[in-house]
Amino acid sequence: MTSHHVEANRYAGRQWLYARRVIDTEVTVRRASDADAPALAGLRWRRAIQERGYQGDNLDEFVATLGDWMRGHPEHRAFVAEADGEVIGMAWLAVLDRVPTANKYARRGGDVQSVFVVPELRDRRVGALLMSAVLDEARRLKLEHVTVHSSTRAVPFYERNGWGHDPEWLSWASEA
Repeated sequence: MTSHHVEANRYAGRQWLYARRVIDTEVTVRRASDADAPALAGLRWRRAIQERGYQGDNLDEFVATLGDWMRGHPEHRAFVAEADGEVIGMAWLAVLDRVPTANKYARRGGDVQSVFVVPELRDRRVGALLMSAVLDEARRLKLEHVTVHSSTRAVPFYERNGWGHDPEWLSWASEA
């Protein structure tokens, strides 16, 4: 295990050593608080290393930055999945105000972001529990619609959880 994995592990909840024991343990999903910032940063760090090849050594700075960012962006609601008190997954719902129409002055939509479940616990319905919590929040907030930009690998997950493709939704990506 590299030093980056050991350091990320410190923040993400020791999932590497812990995963085999949590497979049969109850998973709970709840709205994240500021106190969860280190665990959320650890999950984002782990994803950057394992899935995106990041090689940085700025984990402590990133933990502090994500905590500050969370406090400054309350419109981004984080949810965490826990097993035995350890954070094993996350999903974020960004709530966005929309331009009023002539007959509806208050309009909001949402965007699902940064969904991640530790790889050793995928395909055990943890992601589905996270998505249920996110969509329950969207319903509670009466969002008009919720979008998600998915990896190719995750498209079947979203389809199994009620998401559909819409030919009217288009995207643009910066070349930067």
